[in-house]
Amino acid sequence: MSQTQPQLRLGAIIQGVSGNMSAWRHPDAVADASINIEYVQQLAKKAEQGKIDFLFLADGLFITPQSIPHFLNRFEPITLLSALALVTQKIGLVGTLSTSYSEPFTVARQFASLDHLSGGRAGWNVVTSPLEGSAKNFSRQTHPEHDERYRVASEYLQVVTGLWDSWEGDAFVRDKASGEFFAADKLHTLNHKGKYFSVQGPLNVGRSPQGRPVVFQAGASEAGKAFATEVADAIYTRHETLSQARAFREDVRRRLVERGRQADDIRIFQGISVIIGDSEADAEQRYQQTAQLVSIDKALEYLGRYFEHHDFSQYPLDAPFPDIGELGQNSFRSTTDTIKRDARQRNLTLREVALEAATPRPGFLGTAQQVAEGLAQWFLEGAADGFIVRGGTPNAFDDFVDQVIPLLQQRGIYRREYAGDTLRENLGLAEPENQFSRARRQDVA
Repeated sequence: MSQTQPQLRLGAIIQGVSGNMSAWRHPDAVADASINIEYVQQLAKKAEQGKIDFLFLADGLFITPQSIPHFLNRFEPITLLSALALVTQKIGLVGTLSTSYSEPFTVARQFASLDHLSGGRAGWNVVTSPLEGSAKNFSRQTHPEHDERYRVASEYLQVVTGLWDSWEGDAFVRDKASGEFFAADKLHTLNHKGKYFSVQGPLNVGRSPQGRPVVFQAGASEAGKAFATEVADAIYTRHETLSQARAFREDVRRRLVERGRQADDIRIFQGISVIIGDSEADAEQRYQQTAQLVSIDKALEYLGRYFEHHDFSQYPLDAPFPDIGELGQNSFRSTTDTIKRDARQRNLTLREVALEAATPRPGFLGTAQQVAEGLAQWFLEGAADGFIVRGGTPNAFDDFVDQVIPLLQQRGIYRREYAGDTLRENLGLAEPENQFSRARRQDVA
């Protein structure tokens, strides 16, 4: 493999039997996959076998009886990733945690602990919680407005990254002879007082093995992109076409430079679903088998989740998608904007929109060769630095590891061994220097 050949990055999403409303009914599905630790451990080991960079665990804080089965009964991210740290060695462990409904000190401590527990493999997917009902579970009267959530998140990250700098890397000397447990001049108190948070510190966990956990950001709104270029190491996003994905990546890289960062400081991952068949027709048959498990009633319920659990059953199914105005702007904004725009441009009925939303057609569906060629094209033409992969059927992820990854390796764009021991090393990201260690070094110079 050429040492100069750019390398594709891959993540694997942990989502039970998938995001389909009825995928648990599939003959090959493990119906309780979302709460089955043995199933998840097997998935993690399979992903590590494929040298995949990280496991990615999405999360949410509000459900209704109409939520998809995976949301109704699933593990809390930090708990599950801690368990997976003990049965894996190299793969990264990325968990979702909200800045709108948690405390910075607690979150800084949780992810620093996970990083120590895993030997430097922790990542935090920062979200601001799109579902308005989340407020009802946290003693809040109202859910913060979309852009306000990102302003909170910006200060939140200042606090967390500051707390992660509480200890310099060599602060704990543990000298039994002298009795010195730590070097007092290498402990730093934050004393943050801002608009939203007042946090003294210091953090009661030492410096992260990888400098600090890798920060992911999910979302493609203007506020989300601005936030990402301020603080993120990686972005999880989704686009339907190569041209849309490439435009998004170019926009983010431009914004990074404008902010004073390097264009390559962020890894951009497209979330994808895959189905692999012996032929294109076989892959299509596998998709249809899964799609047909979803009734139109369940599809309408799933669509409603994106629009603040709006009741779409009140509209005619075979009429054009209804005009619902600004509904969705304070929840999954980029997703709801896409749904409305696509329905308008393609003249879709409500039935068509709901069924497509409930079981989205995988962007990469076909033979292993076709899927590998598609991924390579997106990567080499600048649409993504990598992909976060979900199997579109219960067996599709195993097929991806066994059939597609070897083809990517043969092309020289995907590694055969992990580059290092930490998530940052494997993503090709520089280790951030502790701000106080940097100041100390500069004073000496």
